[in-house]
Amino acid sequence: EERMKALMTELEKADDVILFIDELHTIVGAGGASGSLDASNMFKPALARGDIQCIGATTLDEYRKYIETDGALDRRFQKVMVDPPSAEETIQILESIKFKYEQHHHVRYSKEAIEHAVRMSERYITDRYLPDKAIDVIDEAGSRVHMGNFTVPEEILKLEEEIEKVKQQKILVVKQQDYEEAARLRDKERTLQSDLEIAKQEWDAKTKDLIYDVTEDDIATVVSMMTGIPVTRVVQAESEKLMKMEEALKGRIIGQDEAVMKLTKAIRRTRAGLKRPTKPIGTFIFLGPTGVGKTELAKELARYLFDSEDALIRIDMSEYMEKFAVSRLVGAPPGYVGYEEGGQLTERVRRKPYSVVLFDEIEKAHPDVFNLLLQVLDDGILTDSLGRRVDFKNTIIIMTSNVGTKDIRTSGGFGFGGESEADLYNQLKNTVEDAMKRLFNPEFLNRIDEAIVFRNLDKEDIKKITLIEMKDLISNLQNNKMEIVLDEAASSFLAEKGYDPKFGARPLKRAIQKYVEDPLAEELLLGNFKEGDTIIVTYDSAKDELAFINSKDREPEIHKDSEERV
Repeated sequence: EERMKALMTELEKADDVILFIDELHTIVGAGGASGSLDASNMFKPALARGDIQCIGATTLDEYRKYIETDGALDRRFQKVMVDPPSAEETIQILESIKFKYEQHHHVRYSKEAIEHAVRMSERYITDRYLPDKAIDVIDEAGSRVHMGNFTVPEEILKLEEEIEKVKQQKILVVKQQDYEEAARLRDKERTLQSDLEIAKQEWDAKTKDLIYDVTEDDIATVVSMMTGIPVTRVVQAESEKLMKMEEALKGRIIGQDEAVMKLTKAIRRTRAGLKRPTKPIGTFIFLGPTGVGKTELAKELARYLFDSEDALIRIDMSEYMEKFAVSRLVGAPPGYVGYEEGGQLTERVRRKPYSVVLFDEIEKAHPDVFNLLLQVLDDGILTDSLGRRVDFKNTIIIMTSNVGTKDIRTSGGFGFGGESEADLYNQLKNTVEDAMKRLFNPEFLNRIDEAIVFRNLDKEDIKKITLIEMKDLISNLQNNKMEIVLDEAASSFLAEKGYDPKFGARPLKRAIQKYVEDPLAEELLLGNFKEGDTIIVTYDSAKDELAFINSKDREPEIHKDSEERV
C-alpha cells in the first residue's frame, strides 16, 4: 500500500508522465487484505480527478472477467479495441524491427523472407495472431541459420581438451604430494588458458563480420517445425505432389479409378486457389456398398497428403446416434461433467489443424450433427464449448455412407442379363444418389464439393487387393529373414475365397488369415522353414487348400505381379 501511495504521489507531481500498466486486470484485488484497499481502489480517486494519465492493456476475456464487473473502475477508462494488423501492416512492422534481430543473430533478412514469414505464419499458424507469430518465425529462423553456421575451430577444441587433461594431472600429483610437478602443471594450465583466450578473441573478431542470409526455405523449415507440417508440404513442391496424387492413390485403391480421379480434381481445384480460402480444402461424401475402399481411400489420402497416418481423425458416427451425444463433438456445456475438457472433434482438430477428418457412416448420426457441420462446411470454423474458434480451413472433410445399398441388396441386386459394367454402375449410382437426396437435407448437400459413388469390386480387383493385403505378412517374414511368394493359382484361390459381392473386400482379410496365416504359423512352429528360406505358396487342387513349399525343394512358375516383394 505504501509503495502504491508513493507511486501515486510521484505521478501526480509529474505532469508529463503516462503510466502504462500491462496486464491491467492483475491490479484488481492486488494487495487487498482486511482493513486495506486493493491496488485498483487506490487508483480510482486519482483517475476520477484526472490527476494521472494511465494506459492499461489486457485481453478481452480478462477485461470481461475482472474489469467490466467493477463498474467504477471500468468507467474510469476509455476502451480502445486493438485488432491484429493486416498482412501488409505486419510486413511494415517487421521491416522496421528486423535490424534488432539481424544484429542479435548476425543474419540478414531479405524482403522476400520477411514477406514469406508473414504469409506462411498467417496461413499455417492459426492459433496465434499477427504480428506476434510472424516475429517469432523470423526470430527462430535467424537463430537456426546462425546456429547452423556456428562451428567451433579445431584449435579451440584442442586447447580445451589439453586444459582438461592438465587439470586432471594436477589433481593426481597433488594427491601424490608432488608439489613441484603440481606447480609446473599450474603454470602450464595458465599458459594454455591465455592461449585459449587469444584464440577465442581471434575467432570472435573473424565471426563478428560474418553475416548469413535467411532464405525462404529457412522460413519454411521453421514454420514446419512450429506446426508439424512436413517441409515438403509447405514449400511449393506441393504442386508436383498434387499432380502425382492420382497415380499414387490408384496404386493403393484398386477398382475405384473414377472415385480417385474426382477426389484429386476437387483437391487440385482448391489448392490452385479457385475456391474460397475460408472453406475446408475439400468436402466429400463417399457413397457405395460396404468393403469397396471408402474408408481406405481416406486413410491413403491422409498418408499421401500429410505424410502420416496420424493425420487421419476418424469419428465413428454410430456413437452419435442420440441427441445427448452430439455435444461430445464440441464439448459439454457449462455446468456439465467434462466441461473444460473440450470436444472430441474440436480438440483433435485444434491440436492437428492439418488433417483428414473422416466421419464414418454419417447416415447413423443424429440430425443435430448435420446442423453442427453446416458451419464447418461453409465457413471452416467451429466454436467449442469454451468459446474457442477452431479452424477447419486446412482440413479435408470426408463422410462415408452406405445409404441406398440396402435397397439394392433387398431387391436382389441388379440383373446381369447382357448389361455392361457401365450400365450396372450407373444403376448403382442413381439408386444411391436418390437415397442420399431423401436422407440428407438440401442445405447440407449443397455444401459438399463432390458426392463420389464407389462401384462394386469384381474378382480381378480382389486378386490385385490380395497382393496389397499380403504386404504386411511379407514384411513380418522379412523381419525374420524369410521371403514369401504367391503363385498365380494361390492368388486366384484366395480371390475366390475372399470374394463376396455383398461385402466387397472385407472377407479377403479373413480368407488370408484362414488359408495363409493359420497354416503358415503351424509350419513355422514345426520348424519346416528357417532363416534365409523362401516360402512358395501354391494351390493344391487335390486337397482344395494352399500348400507351402520351400523354394530349395521346388521352383514353380511365379506369378509375375507377386515377384515385387515389399
